[in-house]
Formats: sequence, structure tokens, C-alpha cells
Amino acid sequence: MAPRGLSAEEKRVKLLEIFHDTKDFFQLKELEKLGPKMKGIVSQSVKEVLQSLVDDDLVQTDKVGASNFFWSFPSQRGAITQNRLDAARETLAASEKQLADLQASLAAERAARPESDKRAAALARLANATRELGALQAEFAAYGACDPVKVEEKRRAVTLAREAALRHTDNYVILMSHFTRQHGVDAQDVRAYLGVCADYEELC
Repeated sequence: MAPRGLSAEEKRVKLLEIFHDTKDFFQLKELEKLGPKMKGIVSQSVKEVLQSLVDDDLVQTDKVGASNFFWSFPSQRGAITQNRLDAARETLAASEKQLADLQASLAAERAARPESDKRAAALARLANATRELGALQAEFAAYGACDPVKVEEKRRAVTLAREAALRHTDNYVILMSHFTRQHGVDAQDVRAYLGVCADYEELC
């Protein structure tokens, strides 16, 4: 059976061990050589594993001249873990305080509004009114076409369309009169040629 390759987490641990065992600074090319030799990490994966450690603040990096150097010390990992633990504790304490404040506010509200038959009846009326309002809003939406605002908008649109039709009709009459005078032809013949009905001028 072929030997099992290292998982992503195992590669991270082993690459970090190189830093902690040697307590030295390295460039990427050096780590790509040491990874396979010291820890069995495929050289092609060293760069990706190293970047993941940098992203998690487990490995530090800095540029000196034209070269990037990487380093990590055992004490540094402990400090980072402690900082994360402290931050988590602070978050937990803030959440617990917020929860306590909310519980106190809830208790105060309940004390200010004690349960009674009168309050229960008022709440029931409010619930019924809310349901009725929802039903009326749904009904109003169903009859949206009869909305006075929409009716007025349609009326204006019809008026504008009629005015436009009247203008086109007037222009047609003027052009027809001018054309028949200039060319001495009968208007009925021109209408027949253009396929315009005789009552076109009366459409509007």
C-alpha cells in the first residue's frame, strides 16, 4: 500500500515545527527545500501552507531589501493563543452583560404591565384589528384598478392620446387640402389610393 500523504493540517503543523525547532529565519526557497527534507512536505505545497500560517498570524513575515523573510517562535504561538482566549472571554462577558440587561428590561416591562383581564381583552382587540387591517389591505390590493389615483392617471393618459389623435387628424386634413389643390386631384381618389376610410376625419 502506498504511504498516505500529509493532510493540510499536518503540513501546517510540520512546517511550523521547522521554525520552532530551528528558531531561525527563512526565505520561501529555503523552506521549499527544507520541507521535503525535514518533514516530508511536498515542495510545491510549501508556499500555500506557509501563506495559511501567515494568514492565521502563526508565522510572521517581513521584507528586507528585495527578499521576504519568515519566522515563528514557540512563545509567539502561545502569546497569540492567549490573546485570542482573552478576546473570547471579553466577548463572552459583554454578551452575558447584554443578556442580563435585556432580562432586566423584560422584567421591568412585565412589572409595568401586569397581566389582567382588561389588558388581555385589549390585546385581543388589537390582534383582531391587525387581522382586519391585513384583510382590508389585501382586498384593496385586489381592487387596485379602481384606485382613484390610478383611475385619474388612466383618464389623463386617455385625454393625452385623444389630443394627439386630434392633432394628427388636423395635420392630415391640412395636408390633404394642400395636396388636392396643388395637383388638382379629387380627395376621394387620394383616400382610395392611400387606403384611408372616408370617415377618418370623424374618428376623434
